[in-house]
Amino acid sequence: MKQAQPLKIEAATAQGSELPTPAEVWRLYRTRNERARASATRSGLWVSVLVYLMFAVTDFILLGDVAVATTIARFCVGIGALSMIEFQVARKASADHLDLTCALALICGYAFWLYPALGTSEVENMRYYMVFGAIFMMGANLFFSFEVWLSILTSCVVLGLFFMALLTVFVGEYFYAVAFGTFYVACFTFTTYVNLRLNKERYQVFLNALEAEHQHREATERGRALFRLSHTDYLTGIDNRRAIDQRLREYWNAWQTDGTAFSAILVDVDFFKKYNDCYGHQAGDRCLILVTNALNEALLPFNASLGRYGGEEFIVLVRVGGEAQVLQICELIRATVEKLALVHDQRRDGLAIITVSVGATYTREHMPPKLERMITEADRSLYSAKANGRNCVHLFDPTDPSTGDESENIAALLKVAVNRDLVSLVYQPIYNLENGTVAAAEALMRLKMLDGSPVSPALFIPVAERTGSIIALGLWSIRKACEDMLVSGKAPVVSVNVSPLQLKARGFAEGVRNILTETGIEGHRLAFEITEGIDMEGQSDILRCLKQLEKLGIRIWLDDFGTGFAGLSWLRLIQFHTVKIDRSFLVDCDSEQGKTMLRDIISLIRHRGNRILVEGIETEEQLALMREFRIDDVQGYFTGRPMPPDLFVDRHSRL
Repeated sequence: MKQAQPLKIEAATAQGSELPTPAEVWRLYRTRNERARASATRSGLWVSVLVYLMFAVTDFILLGDVAVATTIARFCVGIGALSMIEFQVARKASADHLDLTCALALICGYAFWLYPALGTSEVENMRYYMVFGAIFMMGANLFFSFEVWLSILTSCVVLGLFFMALLTVFVGEYFYAVAFGTFYVACFTFTTYVNLRLNKERYQVFLNALEAEHQHREATERGRALFRLSHTDYLTGIDNRRAIDQRLREYWNAWQTDGTAFSAILVDVDFFKKYNDCYGHQAGDRCLILVTNALNEALLPFNASLGRYGGEEFIVLVRVGGEAQVLQICELIRATVEKLALVHDQRRDGLAIITVSVGATYTREHMPPKLERMITEADRSLYSAKANGRNCVHLFDPTDPSTGDESENIAALLKVAVNRDLVSLVYQPIYNLENGTVAAAEALMRLKMLDGSPVSPALFIPVAERTGSIIALGLWSIRKACEDMLVSGKAPVVSVNVSPLQLKARGFAEGVRNILTETGIEGHRLAFEITEGIDMEGQSDILRCLKQLEKLGIRIWLDDFGTGFAGLSWLRLIQFHTVKIDRSFLVDCDSEQGKTMLRDIISLIRHRGNRILVEGIETEEQLALMREFRIDDVQGYFTGRPMPPDLFVDRHSRL
């Protein structure tokens, strides 16, 4: 129990930030490096004994008549001291016990030599030889690292033995006693003083070392804390992007070297911006924390790494056995958040709770040897999940052209499309059924590869939206449509499809204003078609932009009505100039039920006061049906295919 306490002190010092008390420090000083002290004491005694035995030669020179006796005494003391200390070392005795043995050896060494030496007839030699007894005193104070009290006690015993011998043998030799007595006292005084200084210095060095260790531990802990802080998300407490990037590299290296397959899963909280806007940022933070805790618990059996990759986006890295397990984990993630049932009644897609969209990819044979590809594929999958209605799972399909390398080529192509004349516009006429004249023209974007081969809009438009290229291309198409059709008067109105990203982009309305000013076109001759399946997130930004556009006189059309979930909501929020009914309702008119549905939709829009345009007219019968339903405008291959501006029909031509 005696040595247990210092160990506790040292442990407390290592773990805590407070220094121990002075008493504890002293005990720590005496027990620190216990084995090293014991080893040094043992070595010191061996050296002392060897020197002590070597002085037997001097005994034979100076005290020949008693040399045998003194030599036997030396060997008895030396062998006894070494045997004792070796026994203690074997029993793992403390350094303090070894110090006591050494002190006792010094005293015995002096006493056992002095007693037979005083019987010599070589009195004159003995007078001088006795001076070497001071070596024992110096050994106690300077050679060994005794505690002060032990050094003084040992020195005092040696000094006492000297005076005892002096008074016993050299009685009456006053001057000799004064001279050598003074020498011994001086040796005692000076060596004791030096010993005090040495012990004080040793203790101070220890204190400095202890303080340095303490500061080093604090610095190390601060470094670890800063490292944890720089690799931990401040809100949720999970890995941040920097940490998860490092983990991703570890997973990837394991895949490259050992073939250990893993999956990268991106998780995005649906309509989170709308949630923040409606409920406040504190509620938004609480939502993210609850989602994090739920995912952490759900993913625990899979030993997955969960990190926050963006504002409302999380990433999961997990070792998997194949595609089936990836889908299982993805569905678990989606279902876990859905089961939280966190209220979000501001979304307008039929749900009133927080949900997540999940996109994933996993390592497989013949995949490109680039770590970044994992995130790219997972991001594409997440985009597809969001595009497919959200609250769903999408696994990367390398055979899908919209997510494969071809889309990457298209993304690169879109960056240079305008400068390289790879993008162009064609125009499809829109006819007024009442008078049969061209009422407007819809601008449709076309893209070709460097070799001239065309790229389907169904392929490059989603890529342009995903990469953000649609913003620059959108402004270009508006300017181009004004120059091609409106400046020359080829059409009274031109409609241009506008992406939600454009409406949410800063400065979009101002950019349109500049185009109108530079081309000299009045705003009412330009129409923007907004798809009915538009992303409801960021609705306030879109509404604000639409108000700015309306002030410019621009007509706002609702495109693809009836195909998404937002049509009625938008009809309530915005007074659209024209509503375009999707071609799918026209195809269904082959049946009486389909005709009834189309008639009901037309009635609904007409009561709202919007102008009605039906697209997809491809037969004479369909055109006749539109006349029967008294549709305002029509558009389709039967009435006019998309064409370059120089081939566009005259605006005064009739249907």
